[in-house]
Amino acid sequence: MHKTSIERRTFLRGLGVTLSLPLLEAMTPGHPLMAASSNVNAVPATPQRAAFIFFPNGAIMPDWRPQGEGTNFRLGKTHAALKPVKEKLTLFSGLTQHHGRANGDGPGDHARNAAVFLTGAQPFKTDGANISVGVSIDQAAAAEIGSRTRLPSLELGTVRSRNAGGCDSGYSCAYSSNISWKTPSQPMAKEINPKLVFERMFGSIDARQRAAGEAQRNELRQSILDLVADDTKRLRQRLGGTDRQKLDEYLTAVRELEARIERTGESDAIDIPEDVDVPKGIPREYAMHVGLMYDLMALAFQTDSTRICSFMLENAGSNRSFPALDVRSGHHEISHHQNNAEKISDLQRIDQWYAERFAQFLLKLDSLAEGEGTVLDNSMILYGSAISDSNRHDHHDLPIILAGQGGGTLRTGRHLVYPKNTPLNNLFLSMTDRLGCSLDTIGDGKDRLGGL
Repeated sequence: MHKTSIERRTFLRGLGVTLSLPLLEAMTPGHPLMAASSNVNAVPATPQRAAFIFFPNGAIMPDWRPQGEGTNFRLGKTHAALKPVKEKLTLFSGLTQHHGRANGDGPGDHARNAAVFLTGAQPFKTDGANISVGVSIDQAAAAEIGSRTRLPSLELGTVRSRNAGGCDSGYSCAYSSNISWKTPSQPMAKEINPKLVFERMFGSIDARQRAAGEAQRNELRQSILDLVADDTKRLRQRLGGTDRQKLDEYLTAVRELEARIERTGESDAIDIPEDVDVPKGIPREYAMHVGLMYDLMALAFQTDSTRICSFMLENAGSNRSFPALDVRSGHHEISHHQNNAEKISDLQRIDQWYAERFAQFLLKLDSLAEGEGTVLDNSMILYGSAISDSNRHDHHDLPIILAGQGGGTLRTGRHLVYPKNTPLNNLFLSMTDRLGCSLDTIGDGKDRLGGL
């Protein structure tokens, strides 16, 4: 059967839906099908992408910090689950967000933790409408490369953003509940509903078509994949055996994720007051919620729906309890542990729980073949916080991990130690260089981080 090349920005289309595709061999430069195509020079190289994942309340640093430097290091107790991808990690010590410190503004370290995390800027202390902090690195990058993908960026969370009122010692809730800022006064509201994220990724750009498509799916109980079945059949006829297998594996994963989201909407929705309008599809179980959001982020990268993501695992100062870990007190409450051994143990278990969810996400990315490597190889996934020791509210020697190899531009499997007060923002600038951006500064970052 004669096969033809296909362009990278190929979609499966149906009534009200547009389904992105993963990178197939027939899309890559140098492939025999592409060599015969007159569009070969228009086909982009394997995409590079970046994600920024925030966790609240700092960490128990003795169990977080690796032992040893360079390639000769051991993961700390908190990161035992990351061992299978250790060679694709870079762990950092010594990085700082100076503007997370009070600098004359008094208390409010948790609000500053989130506000400064990706902006590197000192938030203006107010609980009114006159909020101001800075443009975050994800949005600065999206402004330059966002046009290359269907979604310029994707902002995810598990707790809705609050942009009014005070949440921490005179700081607006906008600072505590957002890490992504389009302008100094405009945060990017994060999406917490997995179903709405799924539909944002795969729904039609045309609102009327999207409404018609959703109505038809609801009426006939159809999957998105049913609506693009005809287009899928035509595409399969153009692909070789390897690509057909990869397409089938991808479509199976999409169907399974869609089914999980639908089951959540039917049987596991959050209990809410009658007068609050919350979309269906938000899981009751926090672990399930976090897992779905990670899986959606993986799918967004696999399909090149976006190359920039941010994910707030919880808002700053979160007081969530973890009964499954036998931690009944609130996270923020016990973060002020005052060297109480029981509280430190509880906090370490929370840190480790978050690290285990992160490890599952990385293993998922590393299982997705792309070009000569994996989606993880072609990504930079930053995981961390702008508070280190939460009891002291330190903003230096931050808990920061960068996963992925940036398309082979990062030497991984290392623990890099920098002088105290080295700006975390220098790492951000180094990351955006690898995305093809041309940023000069972010917050107090004006240089690139050496040694990467």
